[in-house]
Amino acid sequence: MSYEQFAYLYDELMKDAPYDEWVQFVKEILVKYDIKGAPRLLDLACGTGELSVRFAQEGFQVSGVDLSEDMLAVAQAKAEDEGIRIPFFLQNMVDLEGQGQFDVIGIFCDSLNYLRTDDEVIATFANVIEHLDDKGIFIFDVHSIYKITQVFINQTFSLNEEDVSYIWNSFPGEHPNSVEHELSFFVLDERTGKYDRFDELHFQRTYPIQQYINWLEAAGFAVLEVASDFEHTKPQTHSERIFFVAKRK
Repeated sequence: MSYEQFAYLYDELMKDAPYDEWVQFVKEILVKYDIKGAPRLLDLACGTGELSVRFAQEGFQVSGVDLSEDMLAVAQAKAEDEGIRIPFFLQNMVDLEGQGQFDVIGIFCDSLNYLRTDDEVIATFANVIEHLDDKGIFIFDVHSIYKITQVFINQTFSLNEEDVSYIWNSFPGEHPNSVEHELSFFVLDERTGKYDRFDELHFQRTYPIQQYINWLEAAGFAVLEVASDFEHTKPQTHSERIFFVAKRK
């Protein structure tokens, strides 16, 4: 499957994602750390712009970055449909440059887990701090080790709807705490009445909480908060999504 095909399916497949909880979590963090007004927000790995648009509707001055041109095309069309102006840029967060300064930089929806190496995570953190205002906040979320190893690995998920279905198998990846997602999509072609099959392989990798903290501190961040599952509470054994909140030292 091309990125173009996957981009247009992505919103259908993610329609139950708790986007409003991401927005609410960020708003609560900004209140907690006294960031007021209409914050400048950089949405890294913004995908089809679902969160970018929602943040803009909440009064944020949003810019979006993604490495997929097709994802950005969907995001731009979505913003235009809502009558919202959002500048979107084709860049990889590992090579981020020239985006100016922001009050908030976010990497949401476990997008950081798609980076394959330690060096890519380290480079991303270094790029983020270069684009963060002196009083700015960096927020990102990742899958926990528990979710990768106990919820995903060796599990099968499926969706069966009239227009689109998928079978999703997850296997251990080559690195510790990594997973390979093998997806087969069946999409109705309305012209023929037949279903087309597309196959995708996705990789995700996570690390212990302390490793993320070490990398953040080495990049020049002070970690303000480590929370779980959209709550401002410390991660527990079975927490699935870990949030990090940091600022410049």
